[in-house]
Amino acid sequence: MSGGPEAQGQGAAASLEGRTALVTGASGAIGRACAVALATQGARVVVAYGSDEQGAQETADLVKAAGAEPVVAQADLGDPGGPRALVAAAGDAGVDILVNNAGLTRDALVLRMRDEDFTEVLEVNLVAAFRCTREVLRGMLRRRWGRVISVSSVVGLVGNPGQANYAASKAGLIGLTMSVAREVAGRGITVNAVAPGYIPSKLTDAMSEEARQATLGQIPAGRLGTPEEVAAAVRFLAGEEAGYITGQVLAVDGGMSMGA
Repeated sequence: MSGGPEAQGQGAAASLEGRTALVTGASGAIGRACAVALATQGARVVVAYGSDEQGAQETADLVKAAGAEPVVAQADLGDPGGPRALVAAAGDAGVDILVNNAGLTRDALVLRMRDEDFTEVLEVNLVAAFRCTREVLRGMLRRRWGRVISVSSVVGLVGNPGQANYAASKAGLIGLTMSVAREVAGRGITVNAVAPGYIPSKLTDAMSEEARQATLGQIPAGRLGTPEEVAAAVRFLAGEEAGYITGQVLAVDGGMSMGA
């Protein structure tokens, strides 16, 4: 007979014991939730950030409170050497779980969008994810175990006016996921993506009530999601139970992308 809820919870908490996770953009809401969710499973977490040192430290404190070891690491993901520095920060044990979460926006209608607005978003959201993935795969292939999870977006599935650059980067993440998944599936490595819908953020906080209601009208569930709901999907895909799932996109969007 299996143990009660408490015993089961303890077993679940140790499911990533001995694994090291690297979460990029870990100073933000979704990155923080992902870092904490993996920590609750026993993973050691590299809390990676670009410029928000205070936010990264707050995430590290939460990781520690969850009973896991945090490693805070800073890197400019617009720099080709940034991903290498983050993987080096993980130490000799290497990275077992990569969460490509770092991202930025430079919103504008296409006719008003500058070249640098387009290329900067792709550089951080997509090219850096490619470099991080390439960097961690070497160790994963040697160990014959790994999880790569990229945070895409519902915008990468259905588009959004004023976000051609962001949508292109997030759609590109899906293509990257599918291709890399095919390359490494036979070596015990899974590669998946999650596609969050509208999650509370500085952007949604700044919305007018009219714009907020219009947004909610597009979501069958009738509400915004939470960072923790996105993190729950990441936590699942990182675990042993998801070992036969690869090359998939899990939309966490309240049904917004149904039929896309």
